[in-house]
Amino acid sequence: MFPLRDNIPVRHKPYMVWTLMGINVFLFFFMLGFSPTEEVLFFHLHGVVPARFVDPSWALVNGYPPGGMFAFVGHMFLHSGWLHLIMNMWMLWIFGDNVEDVMGPLRFLIFYLLCGLGALFVHVITEPEATLPVVGASGAIAGVMGAYFFLYPHARVMTFFPIFIFPMFFEISAVFFLGAWFLTQVFSGMLSSGGAGVAWWAHIGGFVFGMLLLRFFRDDSRCYYCYRSETWKEWGS
Repeated sequence: MFPLRDNIPVRHKPYMVWTLMGINVFLFFFMLGFSPTEEVLFFHLHGVVPARFVDPSWALVNGYPPGGMFAFVGHMFLHSGWLHLIMNMWMLWIFGDNVEDVMGPLRFLIFYLLCGLGALFVHVITEPEATLPVVGASGAIAGVMGAYFFLYPHARVMTFFPIFIFPMFFEISAVFFLGAWFLTQVFSGMLSSGGAGVAWWAHIGGFVFGMLLLRFFRDDSRCYYCYRSETWKEWGS
């Protein structure tokens, strides 16, 4: 399933979502000039390789420089290919503007980064010996989706679903779409043997962190269309 749009309006322009998308796109185009070898080196230095931080002696033997803590944040802004970038930025665009609308730009930024760190933490504790670098915004965006799940369960999501060669379009509830997405990550994580290049447990961790952190970052005075809000009832009537 691929989301095309939701039906929740916004009161404020999503300046922080635009900024985050801009940074991701800028860094992706910056890296297009890299050779394959330079790209791999860049990802290993500025992405997060769990074994590098779990086992410093392994990192030393394999030539990693000391430190590298900036990668804990920097990895959220790096992407390994066009599809990786487009999918992440599209999901951020669909769900992020409504979550920022409830938090405001600065709160949303802090929330986004904490979700990314939470997602990374879950990935590292589930795959501490992994030697592939973790890059991408998907863990942080999963946190945004987790917050959206609690804020707008009444939302409807227009979804593209290819059935064989026939494109089908369905409007489904956000609860069903996000719940199905989350369960897909859980099943994929349970069935994965590791080393597949997809950080399933980071997605799961980000989603859960987003749900848990929401209460500390939502501003109820900005919660115009949240579930059970009076404004939503008026707007939806």
